[in-house]
Amino acid sequence: MAPAKVILKKGRDESLRRFHPWVFSGAVARIEGSEPAEGDLVSVWSASGNCLGCGHYQVGSITVRMLDFGAPALLPDFWEERLQAAYAARQAFGLAENPATDCYRLVHGEGDGLPGLILDYYAGVCVLQAHSAGMFRSRDRIAAALVKVYGDRLLAVYDKSEGTAPYKAGLELADGYLWRSPALESGRAALPESVLENGHRFLVDWEKGQKTGFFLDQRENRALVERYARGRRVLNLFCYTGGFSVYALAGGALSVDSVDSSARAIEMTDRNVALFAREAEAQGGPAAAPHASHCCDALDFLHEAPEGKYDLMIVDPPAFAKHRGALPNALRAYRRLNADAIAKVAPGGFIFTFSCSQAVDKQAFTLAVFSAAAETGRRVRILARLGQPADHAINIYHPEGEYLKGLLLYVE
Repeated sequence: MAPAKVILKKGRDESLRRFHPWVFSGAVARIEGSEPAEGDLVSVWSASGNCLGCGHYQVGSITVRMLDFGAPALLPDFWEERLQAAYAARQAFGLAENPATDCYRLVHGEGDGLPGLILDYYAGVCVLQAHSAGMFRSRDRIAAALVKVYGDRLLAVYDKSEGTAPYKAGLELADGYLWRSPALESGRAALPESVLENGHRFLVDWEKGQKTGFFLDQRENRALVERYARGRRVLNLFCYTGGFSVYALAGGALSVDSVDSSARAIEMTDRNVALFAREAEAQGGPAAAPHASHCCDALDFLHEAPEGKYDLMIVDPPAFAKHRGALPNALRAYRRLNADAIAKVAPGGFIFTFSCSQAVDKQAFTLAVFSAAAETGRRVRILARLGQPADHAINIYHPEGEYLKGLLLYVE
């Protein structure tokens, strides 16, 4: 049966002609054909009768997430071709088939032409998160295409959409494995216990951890911390599983304190630091510097820290603004947090400060940090503007995909 047709209002097709992948509900004039269910494939047409493409239908402010432009339906090999293109891009970025890094993001939603889909690769396991009804209903086709793209290198596909797919769409949400390789099922292979990132080994819990198990978007920024850590006393706030902490230790930090309010995150941090220490010892390197973990509120810990105790800080909080309505409160929170960090860091110290709130753009975040610096009266330099790595791709036609903002500050 032909997909339902979404007909746009006159003059509301300009964004699609510029390849923006969203059709907002206010642009829709009517729907022709049978009423689509959430997640159905629909075709999108201009008021003048031109086919603009097709995508997944969903009830809400975004009515259609476009998968293809110019055609009313998807070709039979659509999923394999789109995933193969994403894999080829990761090869070009130096990530796929990299002996020092076996974890990366394979698909970053709109950035890879697959709105609503996240795929992270962990040493043979692909973790899928569907953020739309259409992607959730396409999981089996996606898993089958992954098998074709990776071949024998793929051990399993794990669906972790229970917390991300729209719960009002009537979907049966339950995390679990979509596919397991014959080698895994027969016992000839085992799921990986750890992954490599830039030569550093980490334990990853994709089944119970936050997001897909590891914050892959900070890979390059962690490497930058390693470059600056030598001889410094490091504070890693909102540490999650200790990625920045391990890189700081590898870079020769004098000491590292890791802070997170989650006991599970602190447990994983301690295990990752211990893993780093064992590997460093096995390779004949020097003993790791002292590390202490603190399971408490990061804001309280920073507020109570003595001035000058730390000369390198990582300030990487969770998203303070998940939607535009929360923006004013989020900017106030970023200002207070960064003012405390700038006031407390030792003279000649560095601060790596971040926002992962999509609603907060680069200019607003920089202004919040500027206001924080002005509040302290200290002299502060911006040494670098930081962002997300290439595997967290930003579609040039979808600037909203640039969610991670960061600044490297030098405080006199």
